[in-house]
Amino acid sequence: MNGRKRALVVSRHSPYGGTLAKSALDLALAAAAFDQPVELLFMGDGVLQLLPAQEGNARGRKDMARQLAALPLYDIDHVYADVEAAARYGVELGAAPIAVHPLEPGAIRSLMQACDLLLGF
Repeated sequence: MNGRKRALVVSRHSPYGGTLAKSALDLALAAAAFDQPVELLFMGDGVLQLLPAQEGNARGRKDMARQLAALPLYDIDHVYADVEAAARYGVELGAAPIAVHPLEPGAIRSLMQACDLLLGF
């Protein structure tokens, strides 16, 4: 990786309850724009960001699905979701606006340990 640190941004907040969900995406996009290897993990309430057909504009906010769809343009190809949280909220990961790799709790721990930087929101 040419000395660059592997960063994992963990998003744990629902899409429109506050600004933290958007901040996590903004950070991931900004880091990737500066050629930083970034991966993204949705956990807990954060998996709600992966619901298709969200209407952020109706809530006076930008539609997060558009930001998610932009992730591959920034070379953010490693996007993960907590399968237990997705099941709890009834989020069908196959219908998410981007390709998401489902992870069990053990795999989440391994991912976090493998990254150099862990940024949680």
